[in-house]
Amino acid sequence: MQDFAAAFALAFGLIAEGDAALLEIIWLSLRVSVTAVLIACAFGLPLGAALAVARFPGRGAIVTLLNALMGLPPVVVGLMVYLILSNAGPLGVLGLLYTPTAMIIAQTLLVTPIVAALTRQVIEDLHGEYDEQLRSLGVERLAATATLLWDGRYSLLTVALAGFGRAIAEVGAVMIVGGNINHVTRVMTTAIALETSKGELGLALALGIILVGLAVFVNGCVMSLRAGAGRAAYA
Repeated sequence: MQDFAAAFALAFGLIAEGDAALLEIIWLSLRVSVTAVLIACAFGLPLGAALAVARFPGRGAIVTLLNALMGLPPVVVGLMVYLILSNAGPLGVLGLLYTPTAMIIAQTLLVTPIVAALTRQVIEDLHGEYDEQLRSLGVERLAATATLLWDGRYSLLTVALAGFGRAIAEVGAVMIVGGNINHVTRVMTTAIALETSKGELGLALALGIILVGLAVFVNGCVMSLRAGAGRAAYA
């Protein structure tokens, strides 16, 4: 118990003093995950909205596939990105393997289906509610999609936060394509795994506390946004 107490004391000490190594890992984690989520939203939001509004042959199969991709195993994504970016792969000439860019690519592939699938559900619900009204006003489909995206902005922000929560907690894919290189590709999840295996519980616990704090913060933001959306709906 004394060892655990010492580890927790060291963890809180690292956080309180703003340890440079700790801050470096946190900053890289946030940079990689935020970038991945922004890219995922750039692709996932319009894709999900288009699937919600459009009607065409094969749409059901695409929606089913998209929902299935939400549970895509991270290690499989990591392996796919590794094969593409390795020296023998089609993009090996770019030299992106074991860089933050490779980690961003892996996280983007994981988060995009989540953002697209959740967006489709949000916009489809709104489309069912406002479709008749929009058609009576003569609003074209593209303009209607943009209108629905704006109307559902609070819910879509929660979608983006859900994607961020998925990205920041990822370990398998980023370990494969990033390599967990100190000062280069070491993020919170991979650092926790490494430090725990070495028996260095102080830094691992400090990072774990920060990671849990981020999860609580994200969930708090989601709840606040939902509450805000509810008040806006009744305003």
